[in-house]
Amino acid sequence: MIELSVNGKAFSFDGDEEMPLLWFIRENAELSGTKYGCGIGQCGACTVHMDGEAVRSCSIPMAEAAGADIKTIKNLADSEKLHFVQRAWIAEDVPQCGYCQSGQIMATIKFLEEFPNPSDEDIDKYHTNICRCGSYDDMRRAIHRAAKLQKQGAAS
Repeated sequence: MIELSVNGKAFSFDGDEEMPLLWFIRENAELSGTKYGCGIGQCGACTVHMDGEAVRSCSIPMAEAAGADIKTIKNLADSEKLHFVQRAWIAEDVPQCGYCQSGQIMATIKFLEEFPNPSDEDIDKYHTNICRCGSYDDMRRAIHRAAKLQKQGAAS
């Protein structure tokens, strides 16, 4: 039996330990915000936070998620206020099709913890999620805006 927490809710799983965490999140936890993209951990559409680290959930087997604390895009906003990265995304009108955006936002949150004052070069090198629509210039502006919001204390 695998025990884990998803967005603060306890779950038990008694199934295939090789099943990707992504499918548990979508099917068992019924959280559809985390998306399937490539299935091989390259595109980042499935990015979630596992024990405080950004991971690509399509490449994490359930056995590795045992005892983990998982946070998804559905855990960011409270009933009153969007997360500062979500606010920056909206302000810069980033999404086109929107499919990859939950993974982009989850990756950006962890990226900004490591690079609170990112340069364009930092973003290009270390923010590696893929966007089929090519919204990279909009995302770069949103990441810079989010960094400013974070510095201003709007990071709640």
